[in-house]
Amino acid sequence: MTESEKRNRYGLSAGIFGVFCNLVLSVIKIIVGLTTGVVSISADAVNNLSDMFSSIVTIFGFKLSGKPADKEHPYGHGRMEYVSGFIVSISVIVIAIELLKTSVDHIFHENKMDVGITTIFILICAIILKFIMAYVYAKISKIISSRALKASAVDSISDCITTTVALISVIVKLATGMNIDGYAGTIVSLLVIYSGIKSCIDTINMLLGEAPSAEAVNRIKEIVLDDPHVCGVHDLRVHEYGPSCSFASLHAEIDQSIGFFKAHEIIEGMEKRIVSEGIVSEVTIHMDPVDVDDKEILSLKKGIKAYLRDVCEDADVHDLHIIDDKLMFDIQFPYGYNGDMKREEEKLIEALKLDDKYEVIIHTEKG
Repeated sequence: MTESEKRNRYGLSAGIFGVFCNLVLSVIKIIVGLTTGVVSISADAVNNLSDMFSSIVTIFGFKLSGKPADKEHPYGHGRMEYVSGFIVSISVIVIAIELLKTSVDHIFHENKMDVGITTIFILICAIILKFIMAYVYAKISKIISSRALKASAVDSISDCITTTVALISVIVKLATGMNIDGYAGTIVSLLVIYSGIKSCIDTINMLLGEAPSAEAVNRIKEIVLDDPHVCGVHDLRVHEYGPSCSFASLHAEIDQSIGFFKAHEIIEGMEKRIVSEGIVSEVTIHMDPVDVDDKEILSLKKGIKAYLRDVCEDADVHDLHIIDDKLMFDIQFPYGYNGDMKREEEKLIEALKLDDKYEVIIHTEKG
């Protein structure tokens, strides 16, 4: 079984498990909510119903991500999971807003609650089942490194909180006769709305393209820098086209004295290792030849790095070459840098007196 097949099998199993459990919970809570008149239970039922649709989306996503790329979609179809997730989130928010209106109305116009020990028992069972679901999701998410299932685990824990609010409402009614269902329903509805908005933001960020995790970036750098011929890594980019479809590209600075054929062999080995570890689906490494014995280049690079460190700690220099009388290099500032990069170029040339000897060509970028 390939890594992709293993991932799909685990993902589909988790999705089917989620659909079944959330369907059972939502049906039972809808029946209990309608028969008892407890609006907070009805709101919680809608929350479980949304989780069921999310599980269906998970199944759909894992199925679709296994579909091969085609002429119209050269990077596959994985992002459809995010689109579907966004639609589900909007639906959840709309329904939760309607339940919020009903809950607020019940604060001012008290509703009749017909609850008993059976209601408490059902809600406690629901909380226990959600804890079990959270455990299963968390365990599988670690096995296949799935952000979607990790989010489902967190969501299941938050569901335990919303059900607990409904449970407190029922217990208070039985113990004191006080009806706080309108308040409980309002709290549950607001929690569901918050969950829906957060889910919307998450899916939008995924569609726009999020920065790769620090763990993935560090591991890729570790693999590349593990070779003694590699002097540095820069311009690392990771593009995600779905939960199991991501592409990376980077520049590796390699000692030019080893020759192009040897460098090519080293790069191919790195690419295979990165993919085999499941960090990304595909990676392309561009070789930047570096003369590690040229004292002039090493001295210039050291001076430029020292200057940049005072300007911005995370700024870096790479691709430094001297061809004829031309000094060429790239400066990379972090995305959060708000200074005038062009002005810093001029100050750098002036400070190190670079233009006294060279025609200086600098390419400045953020990354």
